[in-house]
Amino acid sequence: MVTVVGEALVDLIAGPDGRAFTAHPGGSPANVALGLVRLGLPARLGSRIGDDLFGRLVRDHLVADGVEVHALPARTGQTSVAFAAMDANGVATYDFRLEWDVTDLSALPVDNHLHTGSLATLLDPGAAVVEDAMRRARAAGATVSLDPNVRPSLAGEHGPALARVERQVAAADVVKVSDEDLAWLYPGGDPREVARRWAAAGPALVVVTLGPDGALAVSGDSEAARPGPAVTVVDTVGAGDAFTAGLLRWLHAAGRLGAMSRLDAAELAAALDFANTVAARTCARPGADPPRPDDLADVWDLLPHI
Repeated sequence: MVTVVGEALVDLIAGPDGRAFTAHPGGSPANVALGLVRLGLPARLGSRIGDDLFGRLVRDHLVADGVEVHALPARTGQTSVAFAAMDANGVATYDFRLEWDVTDLSALPVDNHLHTGSLATLLDPGAAVVEDAMRRARAAGATVSLDPNVRPSLAGEHGPALARVERQVAAADVVKVSDEDLAWLYPGGDPREVARRWAAAGPALVVVTLGPDGALAVSGDSEAARPGPAVTVVDTVGAGDAFTAGLLRWLHAAGRLGAMSRLDAAELAAALDFANTVAARTCARPGADPPRPDDLADVWDLLPHI
């Protein structure tokens, strides 16, 4: 079972008139946990979920698909909210009303893999608690994956935010990051060169998503870049999280979660093709609604059989 740590919240997505909003359960780590169980990989989520209307909505949504939900101790209790609006291409912009003030992760079980990222590794005071959990997981022999999912409006000053991300990257075995994240972290930088630097800092695998252009990956001396499949985009909510779930599902099938090793170019290409397709199928429907195996019958053979 994969343990996921991070925010669960409600996305209130604006309709075309900008006045009516539809509530969708979300939060990047929660979306990853949901994507994993839908792909047949058991997952537990440790998060800050309130005993309120939105908290019950989120919990019921996750539990209905089989996510094992653990409410983490926190200083405050309300469920967080993100307001989202779409541009003409279905790309979301966000306005957040949230807290990440978890105080303790020691009681949350971690079997062979821990995934985290997004606001859980960005916002104090909880981010320091999550970083400590990353270190403890690796010390206990588990592997760790990270998706920084940088939110510039919440990241604070650039220098300290960059230092934090680089410290967390060095503590991870697998890193997935978007080209938009890298454009903020390293203005004018080349995503492939950043991926190479990050891979040299410790992770066995660094993947950069490139929106409609697919993704690239670096693992040791091996590299690959793969285009994304054609898709009619409804919106991009949860697409990056679906990609992460697809990537972790592929790595699990390859026997890499819990025992991460470098991938060769052919393995990288297969992993990217599978994860790209998972993300594309999510973009074809509203909200963070990741696919199930029946939705991926044409690419299911990309999963390794060991």
